[in-house]
Amino acid sequence: MRPPVGAPTLTRRTRILLAVAGVLVLLLLGGSRLINFYIDWLWFGEVGFRGVFTTILFTRIVQFLAGGLLIGGLVALALWIAYRSRPVFVPLSGPEDPIARYRTVIIQRLRLFAIGIPVAIGLIAGLAAQGDWQIVQQFLNSTPFGIADPEFGLDVSFYAFQLPFYRLLLNWLFVGVAISFVVALVTHYIFGGIRLTGRGGQVSGAARAQLAVLAGVFVLLKAVAYWLDRYELLFSDRNPLFNGATYTDLNAVMPAKLILLFISLICAAAFFVAVFRNNLQLPAIATVLLVLSSVLVGAAWPAILQQFVVAPNAQAREAVSIERNIAATRDAYGLTDATVTEVPYSGESEATPAEVRAETATIPNIRILDPAQLTDTFTQLQQRRTFYGFPSTLDIDRYRGTDGTMQDYIVGLRELNTAGLAGNQTDWINQQLVYTHGNGIVVAPANQVNAALDDAGGEGGLPRFTSIDTNNSMSEALPPSLRVEQPRTYYGELIRGYSIVGAPEGAPPVEYDSDTQQFTYDGKGGVPLDNIVNRLAFAAYYGERNILFNNSINENSKIMYVRDPADRVELVAPWLTVDGDPYPSVVDGRITWIVDGYTSLDNYPYAERTQLGEATADTLAGGPGVRPELNREVSYLRNSVKATVDAYDGTVTLYAFDETDPVLQTWMKTFPDTVQPASAISPSLREHVRYPEDLFKVQRDLLTSYHVDNPGEFFSNVSFWEVPSDPTPAGGGAGGLAQPPYYLLAGQPGGQASGDPSFQLTSALVFQNRDILSAYMSASSDPETYGQITLLQLPPDTQELGPQQVQSRFVGTPVVSQELGLLARNGQSSVINGNLLTLPVAGGLLYVEPVYIQRANEDSSYPQLARVLVSYNGRVGFAPDLASALDQVFGAGAAADVPTTPGTAAPDPGTAVPNTGAGATPELAAAAAGIQTAIDNLKAAQQSGDFAAQGTALAALDAAVQQFQAAQAAQPAG
Repeated sequence: MRPPVGAPTLTRRTRILLAVAGVLVLLLLGGSRLINFYIDWLWFGEVGFRGVFTTILFTRIVQFLAGGLLIGGLVALALWIAYRSRPVFVPLSGPEDPIARYRTVIIQRLRLFAIGIPVAIGLIAGLAAQGDWQIVQQFLNSTPFGIADPEFGLDVSFYAFQLPFYRLLLNWLFVGVAISFVVALVTHYIFGGIRLTGRGGQVSGAARAQLAVLAGVFVLLKAVAYWLDRYELLFSDRNPLFNGATYTDLNAVMPAKLILLFISLICAAAFFVAVFRNNLQLPAIATVLLVLSSVLVGAAWPAILQQFVVAPNAQAREAVSIERNIAATRDAYGLTDATVTEVPYSGESEATPAEVRAETATIPNIRILDPAQLTDTFTQLQQRRTFYGFPSTLDIDRYRGTDGTMQDYIVGLRELNTAGLAGNQTDWINQQLVYTHGNGIVVAPANQVNAALDDAGGEGGLPRFTSIDTNNSMSEALPPSLRVEQPRTYYGELIRGYSIVGAPEGAPPVEYDSDTQQFTYDGKGGVPLDNIVNRLAFAAYYGERNILFNNSINENSKIMYVRDPADRVELVAPWLTVDGDPYPSVVDGRITWIVDGYTSLDNYPYAERTQLGEATADTLAGGPGVRPELNREVSYLRNSVKATVDAYDGTVTLYAFDETDPVLQTWMKTFPDTVQPASAISPSLREHVRYPEDLFKVQRDLLTSYHVDNPGEFFSNVSFWEVPSDPTPAGGGAGGLAQPPYYLLAGQPGGQASGDPSFQLTSALVFQNRDILSAYMSASSDPETYGQITLLQLPPDTQELGPQQVQSRFVGTPVVSQELGLLARNGQSSVINGNLLTLPVAGGLLYVEPVYIQRANEDSSYPQLARVLVSYNGRVGFAPDLASALDQVFGAGAAADVPTTPGTAAPDPGTAVPNTGAGATPELAAAAAGIQTAIDNLKAAQQSGDFAAQGTALAALDAAVQQFQAAQAAQPAG
């Protein structure tokens, strides 16, 4: 048959050009993907986790094939049936019938269309299907929880691992049937099985039968979807107060799903009957019935029940659902009675100096250094070179001293800061071959400074630094816990890009180590560049020809990339959510990054869903959205894995920290031999394991509501708490982001005052919409009590001030505000408020806040501890050191065990008056007596908490001192 005029044709030259263009596009796209694949293959081999790479790759390939074959096969079958059942004769609708033109083109290239369309659709479907590899692997390796849901009695693993897979499979069947229906419809239309001409059009029997069968199968799948919807009601968010099936869901929506299921079966049967009948009235009626039922039974009836039955009696109707939600939420987030201990705490005390002094586990260990404020101090005094650096927020860890006592330290790793390279340091050779690593770790006791900062400034108020580096890493002067075999750090948070290390034996070293020394890397980190294939691959990957032609690269060279410890852990364990604060520690003589990993689930029946980004945001972590991996909701969270990354050779080790976690067990079956058992954790590593911040923040956020047991009380919200906003100006003050939790070395909350201190993560909580303290939350990091959460609950009618009001009291105290103004020196210095710590002491609550000053408008300036603010039971202390501030609040002798600061001493009113001598004039003696009186008045005002009297006494003291100085100058010599 001659093609109609105007039918599209392709010349031979056009075909050749299109083929060449297609090959070039495939080479460009495929070549880039092939190089990326090879680079990843080498990296996973370097870290010893190639099994993870191959398992994911194999799963993706199988899913690609399965998805492509399923959708492509259904489309091909629909095409074949539609073409084979086409009418023998198709009348033209006119001389310019456009359908005839396309029909002719298709017939001329029948094989191209018959194979090309299913293959193209199959490829697209396969690419989309391979992204859900985690759902498939969890289904294949699911582990029972041993916990049944309260409604259907099914194990939680059904909801965690099996239901998502069934829903995924059902969705792909929906897609396949829907696309097949459209393809069949279009094919029948093109080949005349469906004609729109004439009155009402015409549909051939074959077209009607095929389309009716596909529609019937689609409705059958909808019936299956209704069945699965019943289980997903246990994740309902109908009630904004809690997640889980509500009274309406259980008594209206769930029966409606069953009714709609049976109607769907009837509707599907009607479509199948239409195959044998010459009309579509029956399936049309059934479809209308299904739509009306969905509106009336599935939407209208639940809305009526909610409005007229539930809403007027919601507290009673929702009691069962709330009770289930409370139990499930506590199970899902590790907040059961086995882990959370609630202790009543009065929060009010008239502690004597002796009682405070008896708090030997807390008072001597009060932290006066704020890791969030001291990065500039560490940088200016310990950086050594501009291309070294410390993170924006330092870390806190603890080590045992030579006498075996535990001490908490501010810790900073002196890393290579790639952004600090300047000038010719940024050329390719220097950046990639010379400046390759950092040097050592710097620590400072968190409760000490070198000396008090006097009124003239000077070098007081600084941390007592200990630098463990290439000069002294194994010095006997260091405690054994701080001795390091290899202080050079090649993997860290500040290192960007890649480095090439290694040289033949005997070759001169080229890596910068110090001004007088170079170094050659001899560790096992990095991918070898010992063959032309690897060098070509990396040269193409980085677009850098020097990797091919530089003579310094040899058979012993290695290339280091993916150097951030969190990134390394995320790649080897993509099923983990990584904590936002990896921290460096000296573990068994190695500088080691410790990274916390979380297992999570999207749907745990009846458990509250938490938006991780919102729950973990504070003044240190930033607002929601800063970390993309946290922009999702979870309803189950466990700190199941502790990971370590060696700072020298990049070795990644995963430890099963919570071996009872079914989600972890599922992933361990998916990736066997990648996670070591908890018994493999060395005692030295256990001493540095911290309770993770992100998990603590999520639990803290949940406990503001889920400390309530009674459903009625929960419904009324009357006993809810909230996380206080950071009260300090640096944190945004009132209305700002949440106050971060703080690591402390202190006595166990609610426990004995004396004994060994415990390393804890702590936070204050306040009543909802009131800045009155409601509770104090603490999670232990000690190996013996790790994970035990203590919740000190204050009485509902307490008037103990929360962080915002304590900060207001600090600033509003005349003595404090006057001193802060003097510290600012008319704008020459900036006053920086450090973290406001809350500490249970002697039955009450002690607040401690360091105050720093920093010279303004100077790039080389750094914060120095200038004063310490203390508040207890309404009394405020403000002094250059903690001991003096505590004595102001509690009386002389309260701080007997606080580490002394050189250059300061606790004030003693009996000896504070200058010695006038035997030959003093009456004026001088009177001035000295005035000073004594002013001191006595100031001390009495401080102990009584009378701020106005404190201001008057301070002014009188200042006048008395001036009078004494004038009398002393007028006194005759000799």
